[in-house]
Amino acid sequence: MIEYEDFKKSDMRIGRIVGVEKIKRAKKLYKIKVNLGDKTIQIVSSLIDYYSEDELLEKDIVVLTNLKPVKFSGEISEGMLLCAENGKDCVLLTVDKKIELGSRVT
Repeated sequence: MIEYEDFKKSDMRIGRIVGVEKIKRAKKLYKIKVNLGDKTIQIVSSLIDYYSEDELLEKDIVVLTNLKPVKFSGEISEGMLLCAENGKDCVLLTVDKKIELGSRVT
């Protein structure tokens, strides 16, 4: 269990996927560009088994934006896409209506 104060440290925003490419050095990783309204960040994610590049493009998603950047297969990842998983499926969390990019998830 975490305290509410810890949860409040999470900065989740709505972003739009504007670029996707496979990372040649890795079998399951995409390099994904996400527009957050005021800036675009890069996220490395292992979604190749679940989504094609075309399925990801232009999708509005929920992004955790205040993670410390890390390197995966030589690429910087500046956030985390939020997904639901059940052991066999992985589904991106999306929004059901259009909302301004960069809107905070509360």
